Amino acid sequence: MKVRLKWVEEVSFLAQSESGHAVLMDGPPEGGGRNLGPRPMEMVLMGTAGCATYDVIHILRKGRADVRDCVVNVDAERAAEDPKVFTRIHLHFTVTGRALKPEQVERAIKLSAEKYCSASIMLGKTAEITHGFEIVEAA
Repeated sequence: MKVRLKWVEEVSFLAQSESGHAVLMDGPPEGGGRNLGPRPMEMVLMGTAGCATYDVIHILRKGRADVRDCVVNVDAERAAEDPKVFTRIHLHFTVTGRALKPEQVERAIKLSAEKYCSASIMLGKTAEITHGFEIVEAA
């Protein structure tokens, strides 16, 4: 896996993935940026949410669960001193489907957290990671 990052100006960077996608990252105006894109550490959280959500949906579908949607809200805290690593991360999954069983969803989240999601497992080396979920019945 490869990525390329190019400095654009001030504190703006263009990241390009090997798969052909690009994301503009930028800093806040008070830091010299123009707020044109997410901060690099926000990208870390977004990537972690994407990794975990991919796993949860895949595991649920493999178990023949009728999952229709999944939204993850991530809340994180960082250390006050440099390096300002994440110290606490909470992922809250809202899973929508038909006749989903709480134990199915809980199992999928646990498997992602403990076995499959390389992003959250890596971040777990410095941060306390917790998970929560709710199930919404699809119409």
